[in-house]
Amino acid sequence: MPRIVRSITLYAKVAASELLAMLLLALSAHAEETANASQQSAENLFKWINFAIVAGVIIWICLRSGPAFFSRRADVITSAIEKSTAAKNRADEQLHEAETKLQNLEKEVAELRAAALRESTAEGERIRNITGTDEQKIDAAAKAEVNATERAARLELKTLAANLAVDGAEALLASQLTPAAQESLINNFVKTLDRRPN
Repeated sequence: MPRIVRSITLYAKVAASELLAMLLLALSAHAEETANASQQSAENLFKWINFAIVAGVIIWICLRSGPAFFSRRADVITSAIEKSTAAKNRADEQLHEAETKLQNLEKEVAELRAAALRESTAEGERIRNITGTDEQKIDAAAKAEVNATERAARLELKTLAANLAVDGAEALLASQLTPAAQESLINNFVKTLDRRPN
């Protein structure tokens, strides 16, 4: 920064000295031309001296306060450049992060799709297995119920057949067993008991 201020100060001094030299040359040239008209030349000389004094004061003010002004401006410009460089770096970092996230987002979407496909396939398989297992359980339960119903029906049929046989036998005995036949049966039974040794 001081280097810039020194350069500006040097250029301002050089410019001021050149301006002063040109002014003096112009004054001397003008003085030679106006040697004929002395009264007019005296007025012109005072005008040029007045101009030189005003120009010198302006140059002196510029040389005195110019470096500080240009130094402040240089500091402001340097600060603005640094801020814009930092802002550009932050923007570049954010852009890089956004690009990275976008690339990662595409990968994550692909992974999510693959995971969803795997899960849906596994869920379908699980449902098929559950359905098959439930179907087998229902078939087994239905067969067991049919077998139990069949056994119960057979038992009931046997009971019914036994009851009918007993009833039929009672009816047959009642119709064929007369009091004389009963007495004959009892006598035969008693004789059989008598023959047996105790």
